[in-house]
Amino acid sequence: MSAPPCFLCDEMLGHLCRYLRAAGYDTLLASNGTSDAELLRQCRTEGRYFLTQDALIREHKAASGVALILPHVPLDKLAALVGAHYQLEWMAHAFSRCLLDNAPLVAADATATARVPQDAKRPGEPLCHCPRCGRVYWRGSHYKRMKARLAAWQAISVGSPEH
Repeated sequence: MSAPPCFLCDEMLGHLCRYLRAAGYDTLLASNGTSDAELLRQCRTEGRYFLTQDALIREHKAASGVALILPHVPLDKLAALVGAHYQLEWMAHAFSRCLLDNAPLVAADATATARVPQDAKRPGEPLCHCPRCGRVYWRGSHYKRMKARLAAWQAISVGSPEH
């Protein structure tokens, strides 16, 4: 079994980046103003794929085998294209990374649990937190909306001829 792909999204793909992280994929978001050459170098060094909507990236020799140029389409279509290209499993490791800084999540300790609103605490439901930024994650309405979208993408990819 090969390691799951890692990604670097250009700054135009912030929403896709967030959902790739929600699916558990190690995904970075490019800093505004970083040159294409630097981003491609980072991808080569770190073993990442570069997701971009910049067609000019084709002009870089370093883009070959690293960059996937995506069209300007809605998020669901972007996810379908990326999912099919890299054969992503949208639910296998869902909600295991911080949506803000990409760090792997850990079980919430007592300090993190104390920061969760009382009405959000549900017996038996796991709480996680990010050891880097401290953000606490629970299974509220935002989680449910994101999970439904990931599940829909998974259902589509399972139904595609490539699976």
